[in-house]
Amino acid sequence: MLTQWDYFLKNLGEWHGSFTRFSPKGEKLTDTPTLVTLEGLNENKNVHQVVRYLPPDEPSRDVVVDYDSLNRSIIFFTNGAFSQGSMQWSPYSTFGAEFGLIDNDFGDGTRRLRMVELYNSASGLDKVVLIREKLPNSNVPQRPALTVASLLGEWQGEATTMYADLRNPDTFTSYLQIEQKDSEHIEQSLSFGDRTISSIARIENSKLLFENSSIPTQVLLLPDGASCNCPLKIQLGHNFVLEMGWLLKPDTRQRIIRSYNEKGNWVSCTLVTEKKVR
Repeated sequence: MLTQWDYFLKNLGEWHGSFTRFSPKGEKLTDTPTLVTLEGLNENKNVHQVVRYLPPDEPSRDVVVDYDSLNRSIIFFTNGAFSQGSMQWSPYSTFGAEFGLIDNDFGDGTRRLRMVELYNSASGLDKVVLIREKLPNSNVPQRPALTVASLLGEWQGEATTMYADLRNPDTFTSYLQIEQKDSEHIEQSLSFGDRTISSIARIENSKLLFENSSIPTQVLLLPDGASCNCPLKIQLGHNFVLEMGWLLKPDTRQRIIRSYNEKGNWVSCTLVTEKKVR
């Protein structure tokens, strides 16, 4: 039976890419070329990671981490996708999470997309970092920037939820319908299990603003078919999620969702693969 460590090993390789920083409003601030190497050692019982930042006008800088185990703040899925981050949100502290998805359509995880969503000590969204990477043998181009039009339609999903308390995972189907309500709004309806959640978002340039939810939430539409879905500000007493999405093909999208309860405790992580059916 494969383990979390085995799923982690699916990220081994020499990942060439860049770290692109965006403001909370989705404005591009900086873009730094990077080389991230994950090397298995001692018959893959250890992993040596080097993150090399290659800014064009400055000396390179390395950050080195060695792994022989994984902590409880990270969950990997069978295809190597993962989420790691804070296990607890509390007022007056920094908070955040990282997400990673691997595109396996072209063999051996040729493309990888990661994202970091960070909050400041005032519980406001501080920055979003989009990390686009590929292995040396990849000639697969980046996807176009995500648009509202590319999200419209009906999406049938297969999802797996893994839990912070290590109980057995759950699998289920989901159904997402996104419609253009008028020139300035979209309406979406998400169904899974016996629950249906409906919401309306206002379109503002490359953002979708869900202003009538329990805590205001936005979706940033980003380069390479990426999306960032998270609250603008976290508030005590409200459930919330941090999410990254990736439109792999016009009819295929993956989303990875990190869920927190009303006390700010990390509860679970869900990986959804959706196909557009209409």
